[in-house]
Amino acid sequence: MRKARGILLPLCLLLAVLTAGCGRSSGNADGIKTVHIYQFKVEISEALQSLKTKFEQEHPQIRLEIQSVGGGSDYGASLRAKFSSGDEPDIFTIGGNNERDMWLEYLEDLSGETWAKDVKPLAAEQMTVDGKLYGMPMNLEGYGFIYNKDLFAQAGITEKPLTLTALREAAEKLKAAGITPFANGYQEWFVLGNHNVNVPFAQQPDPVAFIAGLTDGSRTFAGDPIFSKWIDLLDLTVEYGNSNPLSTDYNTQVTMLASGEAAMIQQGNWTQGQIDGIDPDLNLGILPMPIDDTAEDNDKLYVGVPSNWVVNKFSPVKEEAKIFLDWLVTSEAGKNYITKEFQFIPALDSIKGTEKDLGSLGAEVLAYTDKDQALTWNWSRLPNGMPQELSSSIQGYLGGKLSKESMLEEFQINWDNLSVQ
Repeated sequence: MRKARGILLPLCLLLAVLTAGCGRSSGNADGIKTVHIYQFKVEISEALQSLKTKFEQEHPQIRLEIQSVGGGSDYGASLRAKFSSGDEPDIFTIGGNNERDMWLEYLEDLSGETWAKDVKPLAAEQMTVDGKLYGMPMNLEGYGFIYNKDLFAQAGITEKPLTLTALREAAEKLKAAGITPFANGYQEWFVLGNHNVNVPFAQQPDPVAFIAGLTDGSRTFAGDPIFSKWIDLLDLTVEYGNSNPLSTDYNTQVTMLASGEAAMIQQGNWTQGQIDGIDPDLNLGILPMPIDDTAEDNDKLYVGVPSNWVVNKFSPVKEEAKIFLDWLVTSEAGKNYITKEFQFIPALDSIKGTEKDLGSLGAEVLAYTDKDQALTWNWSRLPNGMPQELSSSIQGYLGGKLSKESMLEEFQINWDNLSVQ
């Protein structure tokens, strides 16, 4: 019985039985192999069951057992519990960087798979260690300022504002036309602690080196010019935003845009379905989030991979698991599920998605990515718990409890405390 990350997995109760094994069985007497899949995107759970039927029709010797855990549940904790109990899935989903390193000893090297060469470099980076690819990116997502093009036109805004000055001028025109420029959902920790504060991390010349410098003491938040510029952008959104942003949640923020109450929100293409449910005819686009007046540097969106499919290298059916993942991204049926049923932005160059499939927001994120006008997501590189602490400090600043200087000092104190744990 192998030992996992210092935890002895439960012993089998019937060791004398020749065919006995720990936990569930992965094979039947008739030769059919069962691949157990554990994933967190509950919004695709129904489509996955349909996909399962299609795959099994084409692969009668393989069965898929799919369990989706997410929404209000803690997927990470439940995944750890499954491994501790010995009920290890054959395929599961994880984030990159820190989560990749946490699970690395369980991860099968997928570098030799036929699809690996097609993974977009931006998507492969967070699951690559020493040149080896340990995960298949589930999809791409991107964010910036989603905006209502018709409201912009109504206010006389004819060009996309790609500088901080131009964004302020656009906000002034919207305000003069009786339109609320920004709906800010700053009650939500992830809106601030993941997405908003990622802006100055991603704008660093080398985000990985900057993050390492914060840990070894060679860099600090205070005095960093990019963080200072980011605060100017944050201030602008509040100055021209809805009242009570700290008590505005995600659903309210998205609804304000979808109902025409506001012209812009800081969100990503994942909002498309909810917006379409309110008004499918809105004319939407995504703007970059400019921090200064250098238009070329600012004309980028923030694009990353929310989750990755990985194969448990200790699985007795890992070859069957890899057959499924290969089918998912190489067969026409699998590709259609990714783009049309899941409405995912493909993370592989070999899969194409149309605006009809992805929605206007997804199509725009994909276009920015393919033009190499995408900056990275970096919250998965931060010390555990740091995004929540960053959000708390930003909320303190927006609520008037902290100055700019004390907010950045609090960033540093929390970073120092969490990076040594």
